[in-house]
Amino acid sequence: MFKWILFTFLTTYAFALEISVESAKDDYTPYSVINVENSEPFSCQEVKNNFDVTIKIICAFSKRPSESIKAFENDFFKVHALQKKEHFFLIIKPTHQAKLFSNIFNLTQDNTVFDKQASSAKIWNIVGYDKKIPLLHQEKSDTPTAIDFPFYLDKDKIPYVGSLDLRGNPVKIKKVEDVKEYLQVKKEFDAKQYENALDTIDDILQTYPHTLFKEELLYYKIKSYNQLKNWESVIEDAKTFLREYSSSDHIPEVLSLIAKGYAKMSQSTDADYFFDRLFSEHPKSLYTQWGYIYKGDMLADAGGNREAKKYYIRALRQTKNLEVAATAAFRLANLLSDGSLKEAALYIMKIVHADPKFFAKHLEESQKLMQKFADNSDYKTAAAMAAALLQGIDPSYDEYETLLKDKALWLTKTKDKKAAFKALEEYMKKFPDGDYIETIEKARDALFFDVSDLNASAKLDEYNKLIEEYANQSIAKRALYEKAKVLLTMHKYKEVLALKGQLLSLEKESYPKSESIIKKAATALMQGSLQKKNCLQVLSISQEYNITLSDRWDDGVYNCAMQGGDFSLSKTIALKRLKVKDVQARKKWLYRYIKVEFATGNYTDVIDAAKDLITLIANDKKSPYINVYRILFDAYSRVENRDGMIQTMLKLEKIFGPDYKDIDRYVAMINLANGMHDDNMLIKYATKVMKLQEQSHSYAQSPYVEFALYQAYMNKEDYTKAYEVIKSLDSVDLNAADRARQKYLLGTVLSKLWRDEEAKKAYKAAIKADKNSSWAKLAQSALEIG
Repeated sequence: MFKWILFTFLTTYAFALEISVESAKDDYTPYSVINVENSEPFSCQEVKNNFDVTIKIICAFSKRPSESIKAFENDFFKVHALQKKEHFFLIIKPTHQAKLFSNIFNLTQDNTVFDKQASSAKIWNIVGYDKKIPLLHQEKSDTPTAIDFPFYLDKDKIPYVGSLDLRGNPVKIKKVEDVKEYLQVKKEFDAKQYENALDTIDDILQTYPHTLFKEELLYYKIKSYNQLKNWESVIEDAKTFLREYSSSDHIPEVLSLIAKGYAKMSQSTDADYFFDRLFSEHPKSLYTQWGYIYKGDMLADAGGNREAKKYYIRALRQTKNLEVAATAAFRLANLLSDGSLKEAALYIMKIVHADPKFFAKHLEESQKLMQKFADNSDYKTAAAMAAALLQGIDPSYDEYETLLKDKALWLTKTKDKKAAFKALEEYMKKFPDGDYIETIEKARDALFFDVSDLNASAKLDEYNKLIEEYANQSIAKRALYEKAKVLLTMHKYKEVLALKGQLLSLEKESYPKSESIIKKAATALMQGSLQKKNCLQVLSISQEYNITLSDRWDDGVYNCAMQGGDFSLSKTIALKRLKVKDVQARKKWLYRYIKVEFATGNYTDVIDAAKDLITLIANDKKSPYINVYRILFDAYSRVENRDGMIQTMLKLEKIFGPDYKDIDRYVAMINLANGMHDDNMLIKYATKVMKLQEQSHSYAQSPYVEFALYQAYMNKEDYTKAYEVIKSLDSVDLNAADRARQKYLLGTVLSKLWRDEEAKKAYKAAIKADKNSSWAKLAQSALEIG
């Protein structure tokens, strides 16, 4: 699949000459196309170097354009015009690779299929690319024995031009841009991105002041301000809406919101004016029912609970809308909770049965009301609210575990012991190592069996006798279960784990804590292994029992996981700690997360996380995590992000200075500079590498660096420095082929310096070093020419 991003950024007309440039991506790889079109045929030719690489494309025109064409360039081309007498030339120099195509067909006149590069054409296309030509899987070379002729298709086929008007001319329909923008507003509002929606609305009104969607845009402004509780803006825009769009279908809702706005600002007189309009002009509207609730809120805030109750009841009785009904019932329950808790409970149970997920939308208020029922010993209603809240949230919520615990414990205080038992089991299954596991287990044990008065050792003796005497019977299973629990309390974790197979064979319904017992033993044994730094056993237990320890063990587990190559576990721990409140801890775990992601090759995630960490450590050069800059550079290098490498290298140089640790990174910059044909950059980093090698007396990067630096100086015609660089290799051990190359290059630069006799000696040395190498042959040719 191709992913296109097209931008036309230059179009020049000169007489009938048109030049346009387009940029795009093929499979996320950028490329660029220059289209040159003229009313009369003209010729374009590729100029190639000795390596069959296109270094220049020249297009020649017989006429001079009426307007001058300014030189321009992009990532793939440098273009300028040239005038010689009456002839006009367009010179195109690719910065990477380029391919020239002629366009000689007009399929509206003749269905011709013909793959032949013409000598002249009215349209020429030049494609600039990096490594692989886009959109084409392969290029096929001409076969000498093939017949080269055009192939003609059916000439009776009429070309399609789209819709036509009454005169037969194509119909051009101008795109209505504000439709797309308006739909974006709706999308942002539905996604609860209210600030974004407001910004988009302002942009639309500025760009399209006469848009047909003014009414809808103002409507969404009011609704967005309402969600943001910006009551002054709600009122201001609602007034405008009511004045300019008095016949709109949105009038009832706008009336309800402006009344609500005034009420929230304690301007009851103004609020009542709009409430009265809403109630009298739109008595059957859904928003009138919401208006009853808003007016009830205003009265309740002012201490008028009796009058507020009337409006809530009116909304509840008149509405058929579930959300309005639930909201009204919830308001009534809150209003009555301080005086008539039983009546309040009736309204709560209506919501529980009709719309249980309502409570999750009002989590904080619901929890306060729920606790009020529990504090007043109405555990049934409190447990019902907890159960309803659990339906509306998932275990990712901080409140989830506490709600599950409260629901279970409150149910144990009701007559519904079966439901209490089920709730206790649910908690233990979901949170076997939870904060309240001991309390939950104790409550469940109280429902399940009586605790023996025997001490632990005596209990074990008794359990062993029962297991032997009643083998394969229910009493033996029960004894095994209780034995494991006692062993756990005695910290005999290995003995508990030895019973793993037998415990897991027990019926889960009757013995729900079997897995929990095993996991607790494994957890404790894993903690002991961590204290002893026995990483092998730590990882073995973690993998076999899928243990997740509490946060205080994370350092040890992470280090063991990294040491043992269990990157999945390392990542899991690091991810869990990324959102800690303590900034120093967050830095540490973010750095650890970056190391794991880099080790597993997730370089894009490394880049994003590294940027976050850099923001946290700012310019603190003493930070223990300053090495993140090196990891970031290496990640950019892996994904071949040119700009990222350059920017990060500048930071590395500023922070660490010349450092042998970064020598491989300097070499990466040399490779990058080589690919970019940036001799200055290459010289900068190759020089650094040479200095570091000299200081360390280690020449691991030679002779690659010297050869690259030599060529850069040669490109800049700085022959003296080129000579110094290539001459420096005299003292470096090289293989025969590299020595031949070095001597040949030395001879070449000596010739440039007019030191011909020394050049001849160097050429002879190249031949002597490796007479069969291509460099020796080049040296021999140089001697013959000289």
